[in-house]
Amino acid sequence: MRQTIIFYLIFVNLLTFLLFYLDKRKAINKTNRISEKTLLSFCAIGGSLGAFLAMQLFRHKTKKRSFLLPFFIIVILQVGSVYGYANYHYVI
Repeated sequence: MRQTIIFYLIFVNLLTFLLFYLDKRKAINKTNRISEKTLLSFCAIGGSLGAFLAMQLFRHKTKKRSFLLPFFIIVILQVGSVYGYANYHYVI
């Protein structure tokens, strides 16, 4: 089970990283963009680390507050969930 979760997280983070890269290229080329809803959805399903790395590396979506607020809410919820899960299983 743990190995499946690790593979899933690697996959979803690589995919999220790629989506941010593609959206940055599309922004530069002024073509159809990937929606913020899609980008945030991939963050929410576990791709936050890949998104954060892409945001820093490509300087993409780093100043847009309407994107950053939901992004950081997702990150805070994920960190809190992992922390709660780890402490719950540690106690039991």
